[in-house]
Amino acid sequence: MKPSPFKLLAASLAVTAAVAALPAHAGKTVDAIKARGQVICGVHTGLAGFSAADSSGKWAGIDVDMCRAVAAATLGDPEKVKYVPLTAQARFTALQSGEIDMLSRNTTFTLTRDASLGLSQTAVVYYDGQGFMVPVKNKIKSAKQLKGQTVCVQSGTTTEKNLTDFSKANGLNIKPVVFEKLDAVEGAYFSGRCVAYTTDASGLASVRNKSAKNPADHLILPELISKEPLGPLVRRGDDEWAAIVKWTIFGLLEAEENGITQANVDELKASSKDPVVGRILGSSEDTGKLLGLDKEWMANAIKATGNYGEIFERNVGPKSALQLPRGLNNLWNKGGIQYAPPIR
Repeated sequence: MKPSPFKLLAASLAVTAAVAALPAHAGKTVDAIKARGQVICGVHTGLAGFSAADSSGKWAGIDVDMCRAVAAATLGDPEKVKYVPLTAQARFTALQSGEIDMLSRNTTFTLTRDASLGLSQTAVVYYDGQGFMVPVKNKIKSAKQLKGQTVCVQSGTTTEKNLTDFSKANGLNIKPVVFEKLDAVEGAYFSGRCVAYTTDASGLASVRNKSAKNPADHLILPELISKEPLGPLVRRGDDEWAAIVKWTIFGLLEAEENGITQANVDELKASSKDPVVGRILGSSEDTGKLLGLDKEWMANAIKATGNYGEIFERNVGPKSALQLPRGLNNLWNKGGIQYAPPIR
């Protein structure tokens, strides 16, 4: 006698549920990270607010904090990170070749990069857009006034392509002055070789704050000419590692949304009755086993860096040196578009 279709379906669902509940294998990248005791993270050569080293060699910035949070989630220690500073031209090769485990270097997510480089985009850390900076003395108030003018730009970036598109679309005949290294771009602009300097608006704020003799002498024009969703990338083919990086970022957003901070994480882990908080901190459910991690993976990350809002405020927010508004990077329920899938 053949079993009924309903019994077969029930058995199939039971098997599926059992498989889904099994702890995940960590994957080859995590195995390598745990063996060496260190996450190798590709970062910018020096972009204040995102990734830059001080005179003592200590790294700081939003992108650096993502490396620290991932190391805390994976290894239980945010200091177990090796930072590899990379130029725009070298960053993808370094990840493809296995020189680094993750690229956390203000990198824009695009179709071409997702589909043709053998890399996987994880989660957006900063929603940005390309802008222009000009000397105040030139009395330029709009990017449309750059017709026929020279604009300094870094090669090997989406910035260079966006500038060409913007110029053609608006009939501006802008003359790009292209350099491979960021220092050369900045030097050319501040020496007067170019009428304007273009890159992500956050980058312009960073450069103005760090490199201008008097930041007030330079104006960032109001127009943004592109969408620049920035976030870490990993190698394609290791879904387990991609999931860890992605869900660590989502967890930092979820922490902010649920009021979990660097200061109260231990208290909430011990006393909160909120089931969402319990899942995030590993006090009521062990979500870590699904990623091949310790049950306190997310608590460790939050304790290391604070939640996403704390990371933003510390590195680039209105009270930081860059004084950038939260804007699009606010949570979805506070007027922004940062929206993380739930940890459950």
